[in-house]
Amino acid sequence: MQLDQTIRPALSALRVSTRSWPTLAIALSADLIALTIACVSSVYIRLALNGQYHPSLYWQLWPVLGLFILAYAIVGLYPGVALSPVDELRWISVTTTLMYLVLGSATFLRREGEVYSRGIFLMAWVLSILLVLLGRILTRHTFAHRSWWGYPVMILGAGKTGDLLIRTLLRRPGIGLKPVLVLDDDPDKHGSLHGVPVVGGLELAPGLARARRIPYAIVAMPGVPRGRLLRLLERYGQTFAHLLIIPDLFGFSSLWVEARDMGGVLGLEVRQQLLLPGPRFTKLMVDLMATILGGLLLIPFIAIIALLIRLDSPGPIFYGHTRLGRGGRPFKAWKFRSMVQHADRALQDYLDHHPELRESWEQDHKLKRDPRVTRVGRFLRRTSLDELPQLWNILRGEMSLVGPRPIVDEEIPRYGDTFELYTKVSPGLTGLWQVSGRNNITYDERVNLDAYYVRNWSVWLDFYILMRTVWVVAFGEGAY
Repeated sequence: MQLDQTIRPALSALRVSTRSWPTLAIALSADLIALTIACVSSVYIRLALNGQYHPSLYWQLWPVLGLFILAYAIVGLYPGVALSPVDELRWISVTTTLMYLVLGSATFLRREGEVYSRGIFLMAWVLSILLVLLGRILTRHTFAHRSWWGYPVMILGAGKTGDLLIRTLLRRPGIGLKPVLVLDDDPDKHGSLHGVPVVGGLELAPGLARARRIPYAIVAMPGVPRGRLLRLLERYGQTFAHLLIIPDLFGFSSLWVEARDMGGVLGLEVRQQLLLPGPRFTKLMVDLMATILGGLLLIPFIAIIALLIRLDSPGPIFYGHTRLGRGGRPFKAWKFRSMVQHADRALQDYLDHHPELRESWEQDHKLKRDPRVTRVGRFLRRTSLDELPQLWNILRGEMSLVGPRPIVDEEIPRYGDTFELYTKVSPGLTGLWQVSGRNNITYDERVNLDAYYVRNWSVWLDFYILMRTVWVVAFGEGAY
């Protein structure tokens, strides 16, 4: 009874719905709809291409859709919260592929395989991956900002780490974890943190979790002594279905960290795959094949851009700028020219007339209204098409399709200790900073994203960045 009286003020502070079933229901429905559209589309596309069968032949396979949902659930794709987009891409691709392999083997190894179209299975396989991914993106884009979306999470710790964690979760609702309460033993921190109530000490956690059915908690106290942390885990590990811990490695994020049992001692294995010979070779092959195929398809488009540049303003079509590559070696990175001739003089005149912008320029070397940029150049920059000539740098082995942002000598001091990590790999035509806000993020955030990419590289991370790049180019997201 005393506990109920203690937590009643905290409960009254909650203004956000903590029901979690709508998120799960929508995720399941979106996947079922995507899989159904993929299958139905494949059947009728093949029928339109002179397929000799009746569509009803395939409708008898509809119970198989339930097996796909079951497989997605087994690998942890539901409820779809606190899931890295790279992991989501990887598990959807792998699980869908395995399910179609099993379905195809079971069908075509039996006599029924003679009446089914292999073309339909191949189309359905590709469409299923694409549409499930697209369906999840659209679902989050549509519902993530709703008050009822996501799973409630309790934050244990209102210090700097808790503050950053809450800001991140509120800024990125697509993660699906909605902070509803914060607990901290320091009375001076009670009140509110970015609109989330800080209602009392950590001892309230079990009662609040049961009263409001909060399944997630995050221990955001990376500097807490080991003994106290163990007591927290013992006490609250049985209260919450999901207990996440921000370790005392804050700032060293890694996507592919794996827990290892070292004879009863917890170990964390961090693999920097991009620094290993095998993954390097894989990345090189992907770069070459994608660049050659993509370059051939883009030749007419590149010719049109070159003609527009020539007609828009006098000067060369291409512009080469010295950048730092792997090992810190300089190379000439090529772009379509997007600036007027005598650009340095135009910039100096502009800053002389607008001295209030000089500090911004000296800090980030970016201007929202750059006087040097031509009309065609403004379009090329907004869509990042000015960087297409760097396909030549990729073929020469100076750059990669995906990688850190190519920098100049003057930027080395701003990379600090991470510069050595930066020089271990080749810079990329696109990368994490381009798909994470581009000019809307600070310089320090760009440096952190470059370091994150090197530490966390995988083929799936590259695929994710390439998919995001298409979205950014199409909508000019974060561009000046």
